[in-house]
Amino acid sequence: MLFHAPIFFVFFAIVYPVHLALRPTRFMMHWLLIASYVFYGWWNPLYLALIVVSTAIDYGVVLLMQRSRRRKWWLAVSVVMNLGLLAFFKYAGWITENLNAVGVPIPAPDILLPVGISFFTFQSMSYTIDAYRGRLAAEPNFIRFAAYVALFPQLVAGPIERARDLLPQLRSAPPIGRRDIEEGLSLFFVGYFKKVALADYLALYVDRVYGAPHEFQSAALLLATFAFGWQIYFDFSGYTDMARGVARLMGFRLMVNFNAPYAATGLGDFWNRWHISLSSWFRDYVYIPLGGNRSGTYRNILITMLLSGLWHGAAWGFVIWGALHAAGRMLTRELERSEFYERLPRIVKQTFVFAFVTFAWIFFRARTWGDSWTIVSRIFASGWADPRFPLVLLAMVLIVWAYQLTSEARTRPLVQASPVRIAAALFMVAWLAIVSQPASQDFIYFQF
Repeated sequence: MLFHAPIFFVFFAIVYPVHLALRPTRFMMHWLLIASYVFYGWWNPLYLALIVVSTAIDYGVVLLMQRSRRRKWWLAVSVVMNLGLLAFFKYAGWITENLNAVGVPIPAPDILLPVGISFFTFQSMSYTIDAYRGRLAAEPNFIRFAAYVALFPQLVAGPIERARDLLPQLRSAPPIGRRDIEEGLSLFFVGYFKKVALADYLALYVDRVYGAPHEFQSAALLLATFAFGWQIYFDFSGYTDMARGVARLMGFRLMVNFNAPYAATGLGDFWNRWHISLSSWFRDYVYIPLGGNRSGTYRNILITMLLSGLWHGAAWGFVIWGALHAAGRMLTRELERSEFYERLPRIVKQTFVFAFVTFAWIFFRARTWGDSWTIVSRIFASGWADPRFPLVLLAMVLIVWAYQLTSEARTRPLVQASPVRIAAALFMVAWLAIVSQPASQDFIYFQF
């Protein structure tokens, strides 16, 4: 079920009044869980079994941890079972395909990737790991824990919430105030605008160029790569905004997942701003346990970024994307701490980060390894024909970028003033009325 599809508004119109009525009672969790399972099962009811199995494993493992001296064994059960399910459904086909390519004849399984499996698996695992570390107590109520894992606003594409942040909200259910309604509607509308008015329209150009890169020259390939960088940002941050908006309307506060990443002044800063729930997950559960900054720092960066790339999908392009970010982070880590870098103008640092991140997106977006190299080689070697990029949309992207850059500068009070925000809201309404289209694309991160 898509947030911007008509069926979601029907779904929410049914779920929300009942949620408000049951919120003061113990039956709220039951209704929330039913609604979340209906939301997830809308695509394929059979895959509800996966989320139920993952939930039951981690709920039971943490309870058994409290009663056993072999806590590590129970943690291992959770990690192996969760990663095993993730590996089978997400990577089995890719692994067999690569084995076949080197002469090992193994039939490739025909498996449909369950939507959101990477997100709810990591969310459930974080509960087990934190309980093992003694950072939270076991949740005794299975329905409440199941609702935490399956909470429908953030179920299929995050943010990946930690149990220590979300479970207390599910227990206390504080009253929903006027501020919650206003902020919730505002977040949802901004996210809707990002998705429908920006991401989907950028996709029309990106898909055309990246669908046949050998037919286009430098200017078109450069602009399509630039456009994809913004498409994936608008698409994913738009989903996050809508998720946070729906959750806020229901009285829950989800974490901020994007913080103007293209205004970052360093690659380390970029990963503190982009997909924050995932980057912090890898930091806490992979990078730091490997040794973090204490030992083997560059090795730890490499492993973490490669795993991050692989998390995004079963393709070598994602691995290369992760390797590029690992190399960039390792090469600039000390530079970003230097006095020389500190003295560089802010815009110079931001331009460098954006250029590097945009270049890496080529390997993330291209359909095949061959397409990636075609794009890279033709960007630097082909002619400079008219790219036929819609200038109005380019202007829109540049306005958003300028807004983010000024929000990071001394002009922040000006761009956040009420008249500016009201004018922006009116403009978004008018723009949506002009460009809205009947068929919108799925969110990019649904494939992960």
